Amino acid sequence: MKFYIPALVLLLAPALVTGYEAPCSIDDAIKSIVSQYYKNMELDCVFVTERSSLCTCPAGYIATACSCGSACGSWDIRSSNVCHCQCANMDWTAARCCRMKPQ
Repeated sequence: MKFYIPALVLLLAPALVTGYEAPCSIDDAIKSIVSQYYKNMELDCVFVTERSSLCTCPAGYIATACSCGSACGSWDIRSSNVCHCQCANMDWTAARCCRMKPQ
């Protein structure tokens, strides 16, 4: 076990020192696909958080993903624009909200 930790550090050190970045983010990949099929439109996304079990997207946006505090993995999207965390006593809820807008 003592050997594995230094070996892991030695293997990962070059990537950490050079500031390795992934070729593209998920957002970039999705935006590329959208721009390929919808020439005059672009995908506009925002991240919203609220200190409750509900998180509402701004007007005109729809919820595309949710995240919950307190290690809660159970959530649903209500009315296409509200993230709802299903666990009791939620301390925060986050929503990824997106819309299509003209370029």
